[in-house]
Amino acid sequence: MADSLAAASYSAAARPPTASFLSSLTTHKFPTPKPPLSLSCPSHQSAGLEVRCAKMEATVGDLKPKETKLWGGRFEESVTDAVEKFTESVSFDKALYKQDIMGSRAHATMLASQGLMSESDRDSILKGLETIEGSIEAGEFVWRSDREDVHMNIEAALTDLIGEPAKKLHTARSRNDQVATDFRLWCRDAIDNIVISIRRLQISLVTLARKYNSLIIPGYTHLQRAQPVLLPHLLLAYVEQLERDSIRFLNCRANLNFCPLGACALAGTGLPIDRFMTSEALGFTAPLRNSIDAVSDRDFVLEFLSANSITAIHLSRLGEEWVLWASEEFGFITPNDSVSTGSSIMPQKKNPDPMELVRGKSARVVGDLVTLLVLCKGLPHAYNRDLQEDKEPVFDSVKTIIGMLEVSSEFAQNISFNAERIRKALPAGYLDATTVADYLVKKGIPFRTSHDIVGRSVAYCVAKNSQLQDLSLDELRAINPVFDEDVYQYLGVENSVKNFSSYGSTGSECVAGQLQYWVSKLGI
Repeated sequence: MADSLAAASYSAAARPPTASFLSSLTTHKFPTPKPPLSLSCPSHQSAGLEVRCAKMEATVGDLKPKETKLWGGRFEESVTDAVEKFTESVSFDKALYKQDIMGSRAHATMLASQGLMSESDRDSILKGLETIEGSIEAGEFVWRSDREDVHMNIEAALTDLIGEPAKKLHTARSRNDQVATDFRLWCRDAIDNIVISIRRLQISLVTLARKYNSLIIPGYTHLQRAQPVLLPHLLLAYVEQLERDSIRFLNCRANLNFCPLGACALAGTGLPIDRFMTSEALGFTAPLRNSIDAVSDRDFVLEFLSANSITAIHLSRLGEEWVLWASEEFGFITPNDSVSTGSSIMPQKKNPDPMELVRGKSARVVGDLVTLLVLCKGLPHAYNRDLQEDKEPVFDSVKTIIGMLEVSSEFAQNISFNAERIRKALPAGYLDATTVADYLVKKGIPFRTSHDIVGRSVAYCVAKNSQLQDLSLDELRAINPVFDEDVYQYLGVENSVKNFSSYGSTGSECVAGQLQYWVSKLGI
């Protein structure tokens, strides 16, 4: 199922994330609060510190009468300015405008088909929504904080535009199911864009692997030299991780693709709506079965941010490796100037800052997940206003992970591996030792005994300051008579790599097969 979803998503988009999608991720700042007015009063000295008196003063000015809230029928007083500023969400949830309008179009069409609205009113609503969408995308729409959120802003603007028919649009829905629908649609679009960015990075890594298809590098465990591996083998390990990430996102997409619309506040409605019609119109698999679950569920957000976090950790590991390899101590890679930065004080510096920031920003993505986990902990059913706080961490997480994927791909396209430096570094660490142990096993020696023999051979080389491949046959036989002339077919990193043959190993033929698989799968 995941493969079919992946194919559908990939075919839809060998394109970068859309400008409108990326612009929706922009962080919106709250207005800077004005400093409080103070009245001069006597100052007092205490231990050399000046303590000033201050007192709150009401300000009187040209106050416009507040607009009556769409929900304000039973209220006799307006909310205070402080409450209004604290509770508004339009400063960030206006990023959902496109999904909100999509949902309203589907809902209006369904209401008309069920006889809950005339076709004339439906057409007026659809035309009005089109006008509003055009105004938003042209940057001409005025977002008002006194209208609280994206939903109320669009509905109030629609009422201003077309009058009485707009008041029928909220029939058989609540902001509870409306925002849940909008958010699922937004997350669905975000996942599609992330999967595209993952694919782009995979292509960059496979292209790099093909360029250096025969380069042998030291493989590490515990950050200590272990065995020789082909560079493409290591790069393809990251491609494999990214593929699991992609599948994880597509599974998340399939899990969230159920429609809350029509669940209303929490209990559904007694009006004759058709939830299957709106679900199908919006591209959902089906309506959510339980109306309480429909408005209160945020599992899809937790799963989404979890997938983001795992991907961020993978990218952080890639960043860490390349930052190390770009250091003078390793010297394995040289980033191009186009993906490097300098120092404000040390003129010789060339820093791999993009990958350092990839490593650093992983903390931010994980933090967004933790925010949502804590937010949802202990919430009773059904909807609670706490859930307003789920948007900003998701917007931040998506913007950050797409940025991390894009810059990692850019970095991969602009680095060179220093083959000669790597070759000179290969002899250190006795990387062929395990291959020699395998040779002895083929001679009929139990592995633990083989391990001991090769360990003593390495100790002899350390004392002599030589490599295993430099030992004469007599020296090897002095350690154990089982050694024969054919041992030299296993000594040295080149021979060591040639002798790896198990499925998925770093042997030349195995890696060539892995490369061909990814070239075909990614359509390179």
